Formats: sequence, C-alpha cells, structure tokens
Amino acid sequence: MTTVAPPAYDEVTATFEPVIGLETHVELGTRTKMFCGCPTAFGAAPNTQVCPVCLGLPGSLPVANKAAIEATIRIGLALNCSIAEWCRFARKNYFYPDMPKNYQISQYDEPLCSDGWLDVEIDGEMVRIGIERVHLEEDTGKTLHVGGATGRIHGASESLVDYNRAGIPLVEIVTKPIPGTGAKAPIVARAYVTELRDVIRSLGVSDVRMEQGSLRCDVNTSLNRPGEEWGTRTETKNVNSLRSVERAVRSEMIRQAAVLSTGGKITQETRHFHEDTGETTSGRSKETATDYRYFPEPDLVPLAPDTAWVRELQAALPELPRVHRQRLQSEWGLSDLDMQSVVNAGAVELIEATIAAGATAEAARKWWLGELSRKANETGVELAAIGATPQQVAQLQKLVDDGKLTDKLARQVLEGVVAGEGDPEQIMQARGIEVVSDSGALTVAVDEAIAANPEVADKIRGGNVAAAGVLIGAVMKATKGQADAKTVRELVLSRLS
Repeated sequence: MTTVAPPAYDEVTATFEPVIGLETHVELGTRTKMFCGCPTAFGAAPNTQVCPVCLGLPGSLPVANKAAIEATIRIGLALNCSIAEWCRFARKNYFYPDMPKNYQISQYDEPLCSDGWLDVEIDGEMVRIGIERVHLEEDTGKTLHVGGATGRIHGASESLVDYNRAGIPLVEIVTKPIPGTGAKAPIVARAYVTELRDVIRSLGVSDVRMEQGSLRCDVNTSLNRPGEEWGTRTETKNVNSLRSVERAVRSEMIRQAAVLSTGGKITQETRHFHEDTGETTSGRSKETATDYRYFPEPDLVPLAPDTAWVRELQAALPELPRVHRQRLQSEWGLSDLDMQSVVNAGAVELIEATIAAGATAEAARKWWLGELSRKANETGVELAAIGATPQQVAQLQKLVDDGKLTDKLARQVLEGVVAGEGDPEQIMQARGIEVVSDSGALTVAVDEAIAANPEVADKIRGGNVAAAGVLIGAVMKATKGQADAKTVRELVLSRLS
C-alpha cells in the first residue's frame, strides 16, 4: 500500500479555508458539588467524595448549588452574554461507566447565558470570537484504563471508575463557528482559550488548571475549498494544554487536507490528540442532539435570575484581563510589541507577581522572557509550569542587586531552582556559588594574572586600557567566574598604574 505524505501546512492553507469552533469546560471552584453537599477537593482517594445524590441512587433528589449559578452568570456577563430571565435544566441521556445515573443533568435549548463575544488580539489586530452559549451542568466521573500501553480503553485489561468528580459544577462555553482566520486558525484557537482562561481566573470562580482537568477544551475543525459550503467537522476531545490546542487544530487541518486532496470524505467523529506525536486518532462517531434524548429535568425547578441581582453582579465584575494588561503596559513602560511578547509567552501574571515580590519590571521581564522562556521552549512546557515561582525569581534578582551573584552565576542558580533544588540562597550554599569580592583574594589572583601575561601588562602601563580585558578574563577563569568583574578591573588598573 502506498503511503501519501501529508501536505505542508502552507499548501493546506493555500487550498482550503478552515472553520474552527471551541467547546471549553470549566470546573467551578465551589466547596460542594452541583446538586449535593459532597466536597470537591482535588486529589482525594477514589470514591470517597460521593453520596446517594451524585451516585444517582433511587429516591435521591438534587438541589441546585446557588454559588455555581452565580459563578456561571458572572462568566456570562464577563463574556458579554445575555442572561436568561427563565431557563431550566435537562437530562442528557447516554450510557457510559462515568455516568452513575446514566444521564447527565445539563442544559439544552435554554442555556443560562447566550449570544456573547470575546475579543482576542492576534498580531496587533483584534479578532472577535462569538459566544453561542454558556450553560451549567454537572461533571462526569473519571475512568482509568489500566493494563494497556496507551492508557485508553483499547488494549486495556480492566477499567476503573472514580466518581469523586461526578457532580462537580461544570460550565460549558461554546463559541459560534469561527471562519475567515486562514493560516492563523491554530493561533486564534490558542489565543481564545488563553484569553478565556485569564477572564475566568480574574473572576475567581475556578483555578482553570488544565493539568488537573479544571479547564478542558474540545476543538472542532473543518475545511472547505473557497466558495464551497463548510466541510464536515471533527471534534478533538479533552485537549489539555494551550500549546496542544494550537497543535491539535494544525494537525487536524493537515490530516483533513490529505483526505480531501485524494478524493476522500471526512467523517463526523470525535478524535483523540496525542501529545507525543502531535497527531489525532479516531474516537467514535459523533452523536447528534437527538441521540441524547434530552428532556426537562423533572426534579429541579426552573431558574429565573432576578434582574436586580444580575445588575449587582455586573457592577461588581473585576477589571477584566485586556483592560488589566493595558494598565500594566503603561506602568511597565512597554511598547505594544514588547507587551505582545509578554502576552505570547504567557508571562503577564508571572511578571506581575515577581514585581509584587520585590523585583523591578525590567528585571522580572528579563528573567521570564529570557532564560525561563528558553527553558520552557526546550522542554515543551507552559512557562507557568517551568518549576520557578515569581517569589524565587524576585529572590534571585535581589541576590544580583546585592552583589552576591552576577547574571552569569544567577543563571546557574536558576538552573537549580528549575530542577527543584530549593530557593536561590539554598542553591548558592549547596553549590558554592557566590561572587568573590574579597579584595585580598582577588589581589592575589590579579598579581598571578599579571605575572603570567607580562606583554599585556606592559600594554596597559603604556596606556592601552582596553588590554585589561585579557587579565580580567584570566582572573575570572581562575575564580571559576565568581569574581566581581568590576572589582577585578579596578584592581588590574590600580596595580599597573
């Protein structure tokens, strides 16, 4: 069988137009679950945070969590949505081990929030992403497939279910279809999820930690030739990092283009994204709404948010991220291009926290956009997960400001911080790293360098001060880079004056 090489990405975007859409699920940070009083703490032993209601036992009745309803309305308001004056919950029926009731309490044709938008900035231009709906539901349990090589059900010897997560309040935010982004579609998808995460975090309703599953994204992608109707879409499920959102869109665009270019057809289905290969594989055929047999939840009364209450929530919204960034840009004295670099690196909050811990804006930006961004790119992790905290970066800069470290030595200490060896001062002591500023020890090293380089010393005596660099380099080598270069220069010139 002949294997057709996938097309290059620029070939894909020259032939096809992408349409993307994103369905983002946010676990709310409420103390208790959506319809019962079970706790929601992450990391508890399996099946220890359950009760008859979230297990769907006969005779149990749900009661809606007011805090979750309020949080959902606040999200909707921040996304410029209309808030429903009346809506209700529905039962979404499907049979899967992670659903203890064999249905999920969700919202169907009557969402709590609808018809909003969120602006994201791409290369200095604003792209408006339409929001179709923001609705509230309960999360499912977590299935663990063991005994196989991939962690998926295929090839597993057994499957285990943890129902601790079942019933946690879950907000689903669904965009309208996003056409017209062309080659920038993957970047737009990532920028949208990034901005959405920042908005939700600013509201304080969720920690939106993708690595823990409190923010999960399903990515819809389709291709069509210019002038044709939109193509059949696929849904890449549970993409769990910002970087992977971008990679998943790009990968699926290339895959679909390869199929369409050879006369094939795209199947409407769910797909899985693989972090190791950056590719997607088929999951299952995609159900339609009728397959879920929605009907109104008979055990819950409709929701009718009071208009005055909604106005109060609107008035109490915090400064939203885009406005916040504009203020920080002014305070930090950055150009539009510099601020965009900070945003693209995911470093706004990290730099802000580093400044709050005592560093200057210039120093904080230097470390996060320099050494730490480089390490994040090399290891393929998000900058916030690199292993250094804003407090540690501020401590590192203070050691530089106090003259205990040079920038070069500070980079060695930072390596230890990222490796988990402790705080900067602990690493300095453990590794024996510190600027040598003792004039006695440095004088000996300077005299040895002068004795070893008599011709260079004669040039300096003759007025060629630039030649001092050779002797300074020799001293730095002898002290393993731990001498204070400024002090060494002063000693060299004073000894040869």
